[in-house]
Amino acid sequence: MKYPHPLFDNRVSRDLGVPIPIVQAPMGWIARSQLASAVSAAGACGIIETSSGELDAVKNEMEIMNGLDLPYGVNIAQAFVRDPDIAEFVISQGIKFVTTSAGSPTKYTGVLKSAGLTVYHVVPTLEAAKKAVDAGVDGLVVEGGEGGGFKSPTPVSTMVLLPLVRDHVSVPIIAAGGINDGRTMAAAFALGAEGVQMGTQMVSSKESPVHKNWKSAIVDASETDTLFLNQRFSPALRALRTDRSERLLDSDSNVFGEFGNPQELYFGGDMEAAIALSGQVAGRINEVRSVHDIISETVNEFGETITRLKSQ
Repeated sequence: MKYPHPLFDNRVSRDLGVPIPIVQAPMGWIARSQLASAVSAAGACGIIETSSGELDAVKNEMEIMNGLDLPYGVNIAQAFVRDPDIAEFVISQGIKFVTTSAGSPTKYTGVLKSAGLTVYHVVPTLEAAKKAVDAGVDGLVVEGGEGGGFKSPTPVSTMVLLPLVRDHVSVPIIAAGGINDGRTMAAAFALGAEGVQMGTQMVSSKESPVHKNWKSAIVDASETDTLFLNQRFSPALRALRTDRSERLLDSDSNVFGEFGNPQELYFGGDMEAAIALSGQVAGRINEVRSVHDIISETVNEFGETITRLKSQ
């Protein structure tokens, strides 16, 4: 694929080293080589996760990606990584792009940047964005509360958060939360982003390693079929509406104690075995598609949307 892409020659695409500034979200157990390689092969940026805490397996996934000679990045989910040498290991693998999340941006930014890596930090608020910029990050992943997975207990929608952060920082921004196609990508660019991250859309893809039951649940979901859990604690969670998540909705205790068995849900297909994390954008996903089709159709629709807006 030609690099740079004529639509996307910007700071994010250059930081990612890919023609299309779409990043696949770093979902625990899911964001591994099977999915990440498909994303990178399609011209976007696959990410390898660490939030599962299974570092031996994660390290093996990085080795697989290195053998494929595809550009990719790694997320360091600080609250879930128990290895104090994770930054040094990532550096040793020749990684060029890292996102950090679930912790302070000061923890790894210095050591990663001193080794020549590009570091973006995930932020859910303006205050967090300012702290990350002060810590010296190269860019931000600005994550709206409609996205799935681990969230701030005080969520702010992408439509509000993204332009707010853009007004106060000059670093490049990847927008996350509610994005799954060219129209929403164009909207994110209009609000100040130079790239986007997709999570739920990638979970539902053909190359996603999760069980078909989870993919079907996403396809069948309406826009109201996610619940916001654990709001009294941190992190909060956005998940699909299931019997399990409805039971935990008003829990007086931290729901992580009742998260369940992710393996049985993710790969066994038991939708009640654990909390099925998902964003509100599940309500806009109507079929299981290949990663190639998701990305190529997003790029085409992005171009069409930009052209239409110019003509108007």
